[in-house]
Amino acid sequence: MSAAVSDYTDAGFDQDVLKASGTVLVDFWAPWCGPCRLMVPLMDWAAETYAGRLQVGKLEVDGNPATRDAYQVQGIPTLILFRDGAEIARHEGAIARPQLQAFLDAHL
Repeated sequence: MSAAVSDYTDAGFDQDVLKASGTVLVDFWAPWCGPCRLMVPLMDWAAETYAGRLQVGKLEVDGNPATRDAYQVQGIPTLILFRDGAEIARHEGAIARPQLQAFLDAHL
């Protein structure tokens, strides 16, 4: 995981994501999830490509059930974009870089 990609938890989610200024992309994932592992280089890419415009982080769903359940994450990976504490967009399932770029460009 790149230094530019944060690791979010239930304990810090409110401060790190909901009270963050700007837009935050959160990747809800689990280590046993094969498609989730495919997203790791894409999260690094997004953090580097959109540096200054987007914060990028991951939240491991098994260890952080309160946040997972609060956002009704059913399948993983799930990408949720937050702005000023509110969810503005969501994508469930692994995606390729062109789709991720289109998803982010549509909301930034």
